[in-house]
Amino acid sequence: MKTEPRIYHRKPRHSAFLAWGGRKRVRFAARAGAVLFLGCAIARSLILGDHLNYEGSPWLKLPGAVAGIAGFAADDIKIQGLVHQEPETVLKAIGVTPGSSLLGFDAAEAARLLEALDWVQSAKVKWVFPNQLEVAVVERVPFALWQRGGEYHVIDKTGGTISGVPASAFAGLTLVTGEGAQLAAAELINELSVNPALLLQVKAAARAGNRRWTLYLDSGVTILLPETNWVEALMKLRELDESQQLLSKGIRSVDFRVAGRISVAVAAVVAVATAE
Repeated sequence: MKTEPRIYHRKPRHSAFLAWGGRKRVRFAARAGAVLFLGCAIARSLILGDHLNYEGSPWLKLPGAVAGIAGFAADDIKIQGLVHQEPETVLKAIGVTPGSSLLGFDAAEAARLLEALDWVQSAKVKWVFPNQLEVAVVERVPFALWQRGGEYHVIDKTGGTISGVPASAFAGLTLVTGEGAQLAAAELINELSVNPALLLQVKAAARAGNRRWTLYLDSGVTILLPETNWVEALMKLRELDESQQLLSKGIRSVDFRVAGRISVAVAAVVAVATAE
């Protein structure tokens, strides 16, 4: 007679030792979690309190060191197009330093940050994976000097001020003064460029009431232009100077403010000349 094999299932038995070990592991995990939470809280407080952001802090170099190990550090940075500015100014604007981490770097946002600077006309930023950064900047071109109060500002053709460049470095540019002069300077200088001899003599141009210009020449002669038709007045001044050497006759001023009349004041006495 064939007997069927019997299968016995043994119930697991937990010894007191294993139960005690399980409780120990739970307590260890709980304590480790508490320590980790406390450490994260302390680290967060230090970071938010700016306690780690001091000069020479080793913590500032930690992200770059980690990125360097992974090959994502800014080891090769190329900046093109700078004329009057320094590379450090560009890097500071986009928050990058040589060797710092490029993890999470946004090239499009970096270009927007650069174009927000008053001396930048346009900018392109490219991250060449994994550790190269290429920056191309087009600077605004200094066009004139604008005196406002006791301060001098370098401006471009649009009248926008250009920071980071000393006005003393552009003493050869035309000086304009007065409120609104920076916005009207381009039109005036372009018209004066038609007569280079006159432009070279202009020491300063003052905007009066944001309506008209008064030119001050190196020779001490003052040219008072009208509010309207001032371009025609400049043409007439050029004709008189070419035909009669008007600006070389020891005069003090030429006044075009009254339509149809040119008033000329000489150094010793005042003479009024009428021109149709």
